Amino acid sequence: MHPHTVPNPLQLLESALNQCAEVIGAIPANQAEWATPCPEWNVQDLLHHLVVQDLHKYTIMARGHNVDPLAAEATVGADWSTRFSDGAIMLMRAWLSADLSAQVALPGGGEAPLRSRIGLQITEFTVHAWDLVRATGVPVVLDPALAEQSLAWAQRTLKPEHRNAERGIGPEVRVPLTADPYTRLAGWFGRSPYFRTGPWAASLR
Repeated sequence: MHPHTVPNPLQLLESALNQCAEVIGAIPANQAEWATPCPEWNVQDLLHHLVVQDLHKYTIMARGHNVDPLAAEATVGADWSTRFSDGAIMLMRAWLSADLSAQVALPGGGEAPLRSRIGLQITEFTVHAWDLVRATGVPVVLDPALAEQSLAWAQRTLKPEHRNAERGIGPEVRVPLTADPYTRLAGWFGRSPYFRTGPWAASLR
């Protein structure tokens, strides 16, 4: 079901944030340099993207503004779990105090309800939770409902021109229609379902 039509899409976002927090909290410091399914990003890079960039950017978006995705230049530091959890709380507070029906400007022109920004955020944290689980092998069971939700949103919303290295979305990797939801989601976002965990993974991509 599309996040624009569910009674409370913020519950889905909170679930995606909680899932991502669980994954990040399970990653040991000695895996910081391990490769991830995201081209050119190791675990430390991906955590920086989530903790410093995404949470900062999405909190501003929840307040009805647009923001340069590289506006936050701080470093993620060593305490990944606390930084992410604190940022997730701030993001949810921003959303819970927002008027979801308020019209906000679209980057390419025009307007849309503020709630239209929620699907992107659910998908971002869901996809990257899978990336981190595949990269590190942490024993976290991912919620298939979030993957189904994210894939439905992405297939309906993202356009072919969105597939580029800057956005972190490569050419679609074909997977069996009977594959599990996260394999289908990863394939749609250009991730290889055969990605192997460990410090050696970079040489196998």
